[in-house]
Amino acid sequence: MALPELDTSVGHSFGLEVDGVAIKQISEVSGLKMEQDVIELKTNTADGKYVIKKLPGKPKAGEVTLTRGLTDDQSFEKWVKDAHFGRMGNARKGGAIIVYDYEGQPIKRYKLTNAWPKSLEIGTLKAGDTSVLTEKLVVTYEMMEVE
Repeated sequence: MALPELDTSVGHSFGLEVDGVAIKQISEVSGLKMEQDVIELKTNTADGKYVIKKLPGKPKAGEVTLTRGLTDDQSFEKWVKDAHFGRMGNARKGGAIIVYDYEGQPIKRYKLTNAWPKSLEIGTLKAGDTSVLTEKLVVTYEMMEVE
């Protein structure tokens, strides 16, 4: 669903899609960014002035943290096990972070290349606590593109 011109979106819900499987229960996404190196070219102009030009360098890899409520879905755990035991052929995947509107329609995709899970953290377990248990998956990726 396209947004009307000059309209902005509210992050209603988010999802992770890996190998065609979508996990829509993501409640928070942080650290998602595109970044590249900056090359400084130091030179003198024809009239002898010292000038520093900044040029675009190679893209940098990144990390994104995904948070969701704890469920019986084992997809995060399976992916982490593949990476933990060095089965990088199974662990390194292409995927996307998807932003959905309030009707559940995708409005933006952030495509990740060669992504794999760095860590999985379970929220604090405390007897008598009434807060929702969460799990945080940190995914490292080599490149990101906006679609």
